[in-house]
Amino acid sequence: MDDSRVGDALRAAGRSAAPAGPPGLESTFDLVERTKAGDREALNRLFTRYLPALRRWASGRLPRWTRDLMDTDDLVQETVIRAVKRIDRFESRHEGALQAYLRQAIVNRIRDEVRRTKRSPLATALDENASDRGASPLEAAIGTEALERYEAALARLRPEEREAIVTRVEMDGSYQEVAQALGKPSADAARMAVSRALLRLAEEMTRGQA
Repeated sequence: MDDSRVGDALRAAGRSAAPAGPPGLESTFDLVERTKAGDREALNRLFTRYLPALRRWASGRLPRWTRDLMDTDDLVQETVIRAVKRIDRFESRHEGALQAYLRQAIVNRIRDEVRRTKRSPLATALDENASDRGASPLEAAIGTEALERYEAALARLRPEEREAIVTRVEMDGSYQEVAQALGKPSADAARMAVSRALLRLAEEMTRGQA
């Protein structure tokens, strides 16, 4: 996929961050397949759908110290550009797979930055008072032990359940956005999916304490 198409799509996504009117719920799977076939409008819609949510997720999920490496918005945008250039090799096995793929790409990008920084450490003194430097806002909110239980329980859920929770809770997505991410026919169907997923999460977290 050439750079000009990706650049045009990013600019279009920036102009249309707020959806105009109630669009139809197109599945991500269909948009990915159309993008692979060269459909620029499908590419625009993928960026519009995922960039704002991924930025929210990165702001809440990545440890605070990683923000010293690169501005979060820049990091997310750069990572999405790289991932989309390789979208021809992406295989969408289930609804939500692209979102998970992009999140993992962001995490990998952060790890690359960490390794690069360790090889060329900055000559700056560490703040002795920065005891929570490694914590993310999510970890700070619920505590390290609870976050570990949450992570373990989340990993035991089915992919659709996991994506429903991440989209709604971590990405602060609307139920329509959840429906789009999971290929649900309506916001009400997405609401039910999220409710069931949260019940399963609570059961798994309780089981993890036993």
